[in-house]
Amino acid sequence: MTSAARLGILWRGNREARDAATAENNRLSPLFAALAGLNVHAEPVVYAEEQTDEVRAQLLRLDGVLVWVDPISGGRDRSGLDALLREVSSEGVWVSAHPDVILKMGTKDVLFETRELGWGSDTYLYRSMEEFQTRFPPQLASGEPRVLKQHRGNGGIGVWKVELAARPEGGAAPRAETIVRVQHARDRGTDTEDMTLGAFTERCTEYFRGDGHLIDQPFQPRVSEGMIRCYMAQDRVAGFARQFAAAPPEPEGKGDDSPPQRILGLPAAKTMYGPTEPSLHALKARMESDWVPAMQRLLEIDTSSLPAIWDADFLYGPKTEAGDDTYVLCEINVSSCYPLPAEAFGKLARAAAARVALARNQRTR
Repeated sequence: MTSAARLGILWRGNREARDAATAENNRLSPLFAALAGLNVHAEPVVYAEEQTDEVRAQLLRLDGVLVWVDPISGGRDRSGLDALLREVSSEGVWVSAHPDVILKMGTKDVLFETRELGWGSDTYLYRSMEEFQTRFPPQLASGEPRVLKQHRGNGGIGVWKVELAARPEGGAAPRAETIVRVQHARDRGTDTEDMTLGAFTERCTEYFRGDGHLIDQPFQPRVSEGMIRCYMAQDRVAGFARQFAAAPPEPEGKGDDSPPQRILGLPAAKTMYGPTEPSLHALKARMESDWVPAMQRLLEIDTSSLPAIWDADFLYGPKTEAGDDTYVLCEINVSSCYPLPAEAFGKLARAAAARVALARNQRTR
């Protein structure tokens, strides 16, 4: 009888969490159960930088690993973990999502790289502080708000809505002393702050450290109608979630700054749906038959290299003349996709089982 393939499920924790982890006492327990039903032995792999050597030894005993670690968490990034994952991948361990794939599709850069696809919008990329200070002010001249996003983050970290505090006259680009109204997505509220454009751009200095940069998109006013998360098991839709905006307070003396215009983060709980949800059939068809294949071609990612689980967040764009909805890509999440619709666990388990079996066969040749 052929022994079971061995798959690790990795998340961030400390020494105590590593020692206590089992297949049953964590949020991904349904995945452990689904994998067991496919003759895949799954085991928890709790990671911390202080335990790198121990985690490395564990991973090298496995055939593959599924990873759930945010880009930024507790003041730490993924640089050490990504180096470790590249190392074990070079030894034949299947890694999902591989750090190189994350850099292609799991950072905000994907919004710029795929801006010409049907899910795209009027998107810009600023690679340096100088470029940002030169090219961003003209984008505000129309009076329409813009949304800035640091290239790698989560939970609204480094995401800002920016607009002129007063309607411009003559369409001239604002200057450093021009007052802008800014709102941070991490607060997930409707509070705004007025400051000079120069002061705000200086606040963004941290986003250009190292290889950091900023992505610039138009604000989507239909954010007040909520967001749709499309969960993917490689190139197939595995389910959906809808998240609605909390009702904002009435604006307090800030001109025509209506409540929908002040919604940025979405604090409401997600409502989960299966992959055959009728109201989202059109989005499913576009993802599977058009947008994902086009993204793969553009970014040079074959289907076998797509993450076993990932998701794409969509806001509603302008309606068509026929009254149909359009969708604008807000971000792609690859590093740590959770929560998941119940139906997604089985699809994820089957995708992972097929890939880890292939990796096992290649290592034992």
